[in-house]
Amino acid sequence: MKVIEGGVCAAKGFSANGIHCGIRKNKTKRDIALIVSEKRANAAAVYTTNLVKGAPLTVTKAHISDGYATAVVCNSGNANTCNANGIEIAEQMSELVSKHTGIAANDVIVASTGVIGQPLDIEPIADGMAELVAGLGDNSAIAAEGIMTTDTKLKEIAVSFEIGGVECHIGGIAKGSGMIHPNMATMLVFITTDCAITTPMLQKALSGDIANTFNMVSVDGDTSTNDMVTVLANGMANNRTIDCEGEDFDTFMKALNTVTVYLCRCIAGDGEGATKMLECKVRGGVDVQTAKTVAKSVICSSLTKAAMFGSDANWGRVLCAIGYSGADVDVNKIDVSFESSKGSILVCKNGAGVEFSEEKAKEILLESEIIIHVDLNSGDAEATAWGCDLTYEYVKINGDYRT
Repeated sequence: MKVIEGGVCAAKGFSANGIHCGIRKNKTKRDIALIVSEKRANAAAVYTTNLVKGAPLTVTKAHISDGYATAVVCNSGNANTCNANGIEIAEQMSELVSKHTGIAANDVIVASTGVIGQPLDIEPIADGMAELVAGLGDNSAIAAEGIMTTDTKLKEIAVSFEIGGVECHIGGIAKGSGMIHPNMATMLVFITTDCAITTPMLQKALSGDIANTFNMVSVDGDTSTNDMVTVLANGMANNRTIDCEGEDFDTFMKALNTVTVYLCRCIAGDGEGATKMLECKVRGGVDVQTAKTVAKSVICSSLTKAAMFGSDANWGRVLCAIGYSGADVDVNKIDVSFESSKGSILVCKNGAGVEFSEEKAKEILLESEIIIHVDLNSGDAEATAWGCDLTYEYVKINGDYRT
């Protein structure tokens, strides 16, 4: 397995594009993206757990209820949520794709991101669809730009892998910067693969993977209304079809996980106003759920996030977050250390502070990627969660986001 170029266009038979159609006032920013498969693909998806859901999610669920899709269309700048005509607009977006590509409207996945509660005008989308379709090609990065909101960095990756000696490819693009919290967040992730895999196994792979990836990311504790992760598998690699668990399914899961973990780290590191990507690695849990609960609590702690912004080795905040997490742990067994490219330093042993160099700790915590190691010393279970520091800029961005 190796990382390759191409993003969502790395797999055979997929093309993409992104343009500025006029949803955003800023004409320098693309605001709509399209991904198309040459062949009708098996489709799987997971959605936000927020009870308030954007209309595109409702439409997408209906469209892929038969297990298939051929295209993905996504606009940015307006989330199409809490709008009286939201379903109608989402369906119209599908119909516009159908009109200009010949793809059946009910084979289109629809997504939307941006401001909640603001009416979405279909006119700019209708006016721009011909240009969007005409520009379809090996344009994964351009499509990735089209789905960005407050993101500052483009998020894409692809890998190649083998199933039964046949080379397959899987790639993805993502957006996500704020309103990010475990159990799906303001993130949109579109993954494509030419691997032949049945819809039930594709859904099984995706649902199993997100429990340890996208559901372990938090930027600010807010769960969005429009989150969605989708995978399209068109089978054009012509490998033996994966229709059950086994070695081939395990290989596919590893490839999928390589893509999703990379995108998780990108999303966490590009949190609104963030200067540092935080990774909490927990080991020694009595079970996986305990390890996950602890990792999430640490990564969600506003005080810990603020301390990381200030490069302050305030390990007490980590222990505090573990203490209120609800996990059944023995606080007298917990070890904590901080790590970055500048080294590692133990700051807490058996639930109590140890002598350490504040200067060395500061040097470690000044780096842009920080690992918070937590050892519960009570078992063999492990878990990892991703997040970012909490900065002044986060408040500035969200103080006037709508206006």
